[in-house]
Amino acid sequence: MTFKEKIQAGKFLLTSEVGPAKGIHVDELLKEVELYHSKSDAINVTDLQSSVMRLGSLTVSFLLKQKGFEPVYQLTCRDRNRLALQSDLLSAAALGIENISILTGDHPALGDHPEAKPVFDLDSVQLLQAAKKLESGQDMKGNKLEGAAPKFCLGAVVNPGADPLEPQIIKMEKKISAGAEFFQTQAVFDLKAFENFISRIKHIKVPVMAGIVLLKSASMARYMNKHVAGVFVPDDLIKEMEEAKDRTAASVEIASRLIKKIKPMCQGIHIMPIGWNKIMPLVLEASGL
Repeated sequence: MTFKEKIQAGKFLLTSEVGPAKGIHVDELLKEVELYHSKSDAINVTDLQSSVMRLGSLTVSFLLKQKGFEPVYQLTCRDRNRLALQSDLLSAAALGIENISILTGDHPALGDHPEAKPVFDLDSVQLLQAAKKLESGQDMKGNKLEGAAPKFCLGAVVNPGADPLEPQIIKMEKKISAGAEFFQTQAVFDLKAFENFISRIKHIKVPVMAGIVLLKSASMARYMNKHVAGVFVPDDLIKEMEEAKDRTAASVEIASRLIKKIKPMCQGIHIMPIGWNKIMPLVLEASGL
C-alpha cells in the first residue's frame, strides 16, 4: 500500500524524518535510512531546516524513492516565489513523488545565511491551494497544463502547544479546505496540552500524527523551551534527562513513554530524531511501534 492508501484505509501511521547533508555526500544518509528508518510508512525530507543551507529536499526525496522508500517531500514557502513553487511541485510529480508536506518555513535570520532575503510569496494555505489547482490541470492563473495532471498526497503541520491555540485550529481548518490530507505536529512533550488540543479538534476528520523529538540532553530541552515557539518540555522531563546516568536510555524511555500515552489520542506518530538516528530502532521497540 502507498502512504496515501494507508491514510485512506485508516491505518495507524508511522513517519520519521531525515535532514539532507550540507554537501553532496548522500551515502551515509541512505545507509541510515535503510538501517534506522526502514519501518516507517514514509520518511520526511526536510527543506533547509532551520534555514541552514543544505542539499535540496527534492533531490534526496528522489534518491529515497529510487531505493524503494516513500518520501514526504517537504516544501517551504520561504525561499521561492509562486513560479518556482509550482514548478517544484510539477518536478516532484514528474519524478514520481506524490507525498508533499507544505510548510511556511523558518525565517532566514535564524539560519547560517541571516542576510538572505526571504520570499514568502505564498503562505502554506495558498500553496496547498496551488497544489490542488495543479491537480485539476491548471496553474494558479488558470493556464492549462500539458498532458496528465499531477496527483499528490498533501500534508501540513500544526502546533498543538501554541498559546493561544485557537488561531492554530482556524488555520488547520483552512488547510483542510485547501486540500491537506494529513497533519504532522510540532514536538509534543506536554501531554495535558496535547490532550486539550485533541479535545478541541474532534470535528476534524483528517489524520493527525503527533510529533516526537528525541531529547539528547537537559540543555537541549531548555533551549527548545526558550527558542521554539509552542514547544514546552515539562520540568520533570528536564530533571529526568539531567539526572540520567545514560542519556541514550533516558531519551528512549521518555520518547517511548510519550508515544504510548499519545497513541490512543491520534492517528499516527512522526518521529524527529534530529541526527540521532541510531536510537530510532530502540524507540520503536520500547514503544511497541
